[in-house]
Amino acid sequence: MILFAIFMALEYTSAFIRIIHDEEMWLYKNPKSQNTISTEMLFVIAAVIPAALIIILAALRKDKIDGRQALFALTLTLGLNGVMTNIVKILVGRPRPDYFWRCYPNGVIPASMKCDGDPDEIIEGRKSFPSGHASFAFSGLGFISLYLAGKLHCFQAQGRGQGWKLCVALTPVIIATAMTLTRYSDYRHHWQDITVGSILGLFFAYLCYRQYYPALNRPHCHMPYCAVTPTKFVDDHDHMLPMNVREIKSVHPLVTKSL
Repeated sequence: MILFAIFMALEYTSAFIRIIHDEEMWLYKNPKSQNTISTEMLFVIAAVIPAALIIILAALRKDKIDGRQALFALTLTLGLNGVMTNIVKILVGRPRPDYFWRCYPNGVIPASMKCDGDPDEIIEGRKSFPSGHASFAFSGLGFISLYLAGKLHCFQAQGRGQGWKLCVALTPVIIATAMTLTRYSDYRHHWQDITVGSILGLFFAYLCYRQYYPALNRPHCHMPYCAVTPTKFVDDHDHMLPMNVREIKSVHPLVTKSL
């Protein structure tokens, strides 16, 4: 809740007003267009659907521990990503590709050089870097890709040689990539904004996933740390975690029905 409150406060904070030189104005004269992926749709795809998928899988496997830990990790991912994305947007203040038309909707620059467009659109027009759509898409859907890869053991002996498992795990990332590229075709972001936003989202997805789950190449990667051993002992006693299927089943049989 604290991260969400900070995120919402930053949403309505004005960005740094960067000087735009005449020779770079062409970068910001792209036409205004409608969003292919609206903000509402973004949060449904990047937050609601991943959360619903986690709940459904937890219910099917009858594993409340895993479901709860995965939801904690997902919300932490989205919260940290949202706050960091907005902080960078405000500090950098890079104009969007369509900023000229936000600032001068009539296409004429007045003698005062001051913007005469909608104040809200002008404020939003100075928050291009990094792309929020890219960072949220790759944080939420990137997390689910890691989550599915762990559940399917994609990077272990029992999962190798089964291409469908890898395809299932990569599907959310592919969707995130498609969503992100619409920001470029909609003239809402420069390619640098999209690239950095995507990296930022993936970084927080991996960081928060590893806070709650072991590495994907570990035999117990599908289990949250707290289901294997008390959290305070994980870092110092990682070598004591179960290393084979028999040991895993003895610790947490509900999670390992598919093994």
